[in-house]
Amino acid sequence: MTGRTFFSVFPKRNRSIIPGFGLTLGITLFYLTIIVLIPLAALALRPMELGFSGFFAAVTQPRVLAALKLSFTTAFFAAAINAVFGLAVAWMLVRYEFTGKKVVDAIVDLPFALPTAVAGIALTALYAPNGWIGQYLDPLGIKVAFTPLGIVVALTFIGLPFVVRTVQPVLEELDTELEEAAACLGATRLETFIRIIFPVILPALMTGFAMALARAVGEYGSVIFIAGNMPMVSEITPLLIVIKLEQYDYAGAAAIGVAMLLISFVMLLVINLLQRWSRRWAGM
Repeated sequence: MTGRTFFSVFPKRNRSIIPGFGLTLGITLFYLTIIVLIPLAALALRPMELGFSGFFAAVTQPRVLAALKLSFTTAFFAAAINAVFGLAVAWMLVRYEFTGKKVVDAIVDLPFALPTAVAGIALTALYAPNGWIGQYLDPLGIKVAFTPLGIVVALTFIGLPFVVRTVQPVLEELDTELEEAAACLGATRLETFIRIIFPVILPALMTGFAMALARAVGEYGSVIFIAGNMPMVSEITPLLIVIKLEQYDYAGAAAIGVAMLLISFVMLLVINLLQRWSRRWAGM
């Protein structure tokens, strides 16, 4: 071949200006395999010794269904509450200056640093019938501790930072000139928030909601103290899995774990689809 070598026939692959892609990709895949894929595969394979009929019977027992319903229902309500009040807290921290702002900002991260068992004991002491708050709620017929309502309180406590820390950076980067332009055009504060601010922060708000929901579904330490752990009433799914393990029913515990995994996957998939729709809506 005149004027051309054999290797010049094949186009050269464009190399990244940042070296080490192959090495970092291999480390990433290895790490994810060890930490995520292998444990999930072990969780999925263990119930197979029960067979499909045994798996179906294990996850459709009335006690298991009641625990699954309680865990996901309370987690959803707690995440929804955090979506509303977490947005309010993030808005206050970004838009206003006040005395003790840094203290409030640090308190938001307290559920991250506080051991969940300690949080559960503290919440139980507060909301028990003879607690600091519970003693005033009990005469009104409102029982928090040892009821599903107590579970919602505990899950709300541990999930608040996820929403605040997800929405806060978006609010900080939001251009206030758009709000000023809307006000000059005659828009009210409510109209400005709904039409200009909310579409921008909605994807971040949905992300915070999803993170709070995922954390709440699998929460154990802060819930077992305040829940009461009564079967068919206030028994959460993670506690039921621990009970199965203590009874050496590993296949049954894995079956319940797989059921939780499937339900969580579907819920997060729906939330991701809503996030994609919200981004398109914000870009319109």
